[in-house]
Amino acid sequence: MLQLQPSAVATLIEQGGVIAYPTEAVFGLGCDPDNDSAIAKLLAVKQRPWQKGLILVASSFEQLLPYIDIAQLTESQLQFAQSKWPGPFTFVMPIKPQVSQLLCGQFDSIAVRVSAHPVVRELCNTLNKPLVSTSANLAGEPPVVDAQHIIIDFSDKIDALILGQLGEQRQPSTIIDARSGQTLRNGS
Repeated sequence: MLQLQPSAVATLIEQGGVIAYPTEAVFGLGCDPDNDSAIAKLLAVKQRPWQKGLILVASSFEQLLPYIDIAQLTESQLQFAQSKWPGPFTFVMPIKPQVSQLLCGQFDSIAVRVSAHPVVRELCNTLNKPLVSTSANLAGEPPVVDAQHIIIDFSDKIDALILGQLGEQRQPSTIIDARSGQTLRNGS
């Protein structure tokens, strides 16, 4: 497993690589959201059923537009989401028809977040697109908060560990349904 700076990882991700990287609260596992074989590999590494869906994390709202169907949201719903970004708020939004079922699972929506974390932002800016994001742990296990555990637990399963520090958050992001406004998970 390589240990890389965020700027050195674009080719690896574009070629279908799966990476671990620091986020606001925990280490995440990620890959190219437009590469089904990379998404399948990530799901296998995490031992996560595809039906649960995944999160996309981006450095800007514009990076999410190819994946979310904003026509199904009101202006006030969009403004509310954008008022929380960048930051530790994930919104469940309707998907566009071409979004891979491996990303959205059994749902007609996908969870999306515009991150304030510098490493996540650099990764997304380098790729010029969002990144699949799920906590770096096996399904049902606690999320990993230490790079050494990534090396121990995932060294033969992922392609790279992106260097950087975790953010200040101690809980996963708050998840809000963009259409109903209902809080699905409170991160604070």
